[in-house]
Amino acid sequence: MRVAVTFVACALIWGSTFLAIRFGNEAVPPLWAATLRLALASVLLFGITRALGTPLPRGRALRGALLWGTFALGVNLSLLYVGEQTVPSGISAVLFATVPLSTALLAAAFGVERLVSRKLFAAVLAIGGVAVIFAGELGVAVPFIGLITIFGAASAAAFGNVLLKREPSPPVFALNAIGTAVAAAVCLVASFLAGESHAIPTTGAAWIPLLYLTLAGSLGAFVLFSWLVTHWTVSNASLVGVTVPIIALILGGVVKGEQPAPLTYLGGAIVIIAIFIAVRAPHPEPAQASAATATD
Repeated sequence: MRVAVTFVACALIWGSTFLAIRFGNEAVPPLWAATLRLALASVLLFGITRALGTPLPRGRALRGALLWGTFALGVNLSLLYVGEQTVPSGISAVLFATVPLSTALLAAAFGVERLVSRKLFAAVLAIGGVAVIFAGELGVAVPFIGLITIFGAASAAAFGNVLLKREPSPPVFALNAIGTAVAAAVCLVASFLAGESHAIPTTGAAWIPLLYLTLAGSLGAFVLFSWLVTHWTVSNASLVGVTVPIIALILGGVVKGEQPAPLTYLGGAIVIIAIFIAVRAPHPEPAQASAATATD
C-alpha cells in the first residue's frame, strides 16, 4: 500500500513541475533557478536529517548518494531547465516518459536487473515513439537542440537511478540532503560557465515557482521517489513517468496554451504503449545480490 501511495504522489507532483519550471524560467535564468532550488532543498533536508538524528551515509552508500546527486539531480535538472526554455512543458514530460525503458536497459548493462525480451522490445518501440515526437515538433519549429537537451536530461535521470540502486541505500532524508547539495554545485558551475546573472529573486513571479519546486519537487517528489527506488525494482519505480506526461500535457494546454504537433500525440501514445508492454513483462530477478537494503 505504501508503494502505491508513493507512486501516485510522485506522478501528481512531477506532472505539475514541468509547468512550474516553464514559469520560473520566465523570471530567473534557468541554471541559476535550478541552483537556488537545490540549495534551498539541501539546507532544509540537512536540517531534517539532523533533527531526526539520522547518520549521514559513509563508504559505498555515500558514493551512491554522490553519484545519484550528480546525475539524477545535477545533470538532469541542468539540462531540463535549459531545455524547457524552448521546449513546451508537456513535450518535455513526454520525453521523460522514456526514463523507465532507459533505466531497464542501463540496469541490465550494469548488472542490477536482468533484461527480459519484452522490455527490450518495448525500449526499441519507445525509441521509435521519440523519433516521431522529434519529427512532429521540428515541424512546428521546436529547436532540435532543445529536444536533444531534454532527452539527455531524461537519460541522466535513468543513469543516476541505476547508480543509486547498485549501492547500499542510506536513509532517505540523508540521501537527498547529500544529493541536492552535490546537484546544486553541479548547477552552479554550469550557471557560471553559461555566464548567467546571479541576482537573488525579488518578485513573486520568481519565488512562487522556486518555492513550489523546492518544497513539492525536491523535498517531496525526489524524497518519495528515492524511497520508492530503494523499496521496489528500479525499472518499475521509474514507471511513474507513464502518468506524468498526461498530467503535464493537460496543464500545459490549459494554463499556457501549449499545442503539441499532431505527430507528438502519436509519438507519445507509442511511448506510453511501450511502457505498458514493459509493465506486463515478468519482474526481472536481480542479476546479482543487490547491496541495497530497505529502510523505513
